[in-house]
Amino acid sequence: MKQIKTFGIFCLLVFISIFSLAQGSDGEETVRQISQAIERGSARDLGRFFGQNADLYLPRAEGTFSKTQSEMILRDFFNRNRPSTFTIITQGVARDGSIYVIGNYTSRAGQTFRTYFLIKKISQSYYLHHLQFDLQ
Repeated sequence: MKQIKTFGIFCLLVFISIFSLAQGSDGEETVRQISQAIERGSARDLGRFFGQNADLYLPRAEGTFSKTQSEMILRDFFNRNRPSTFTIITQGVARDGSIYVIGNYTSRAGQTFRTYFLIKKISQSYYLHHLQFDLQ
């Protein structure tokens, strides 16, 4: 009887571990795809991750915008600051499960922007909630 109980607890722990890893890999995949879209300067690809609204903080636009407006604003930003590289400096998970990423976006003109984005999980999907580019 004690062996069955121990086995049950072991199975439960394995299930929880697998579930946690699966959730983490979805978040990591979202971070990877968003990072690639930033490095390519693809507003359209970033737009796939927006919910109905997104918080944007860019040199010429700050505020909460609709998905369509956000895409247009980012398209303008990337046209003015063609991408060269994007490098992640650090990332982590907040207490509420949100994923944050800090990196450096370098334009072809040699300008470097400190970049910050926040991904929130709503239901079973990850959404790009906040995106910020600060000229250094």
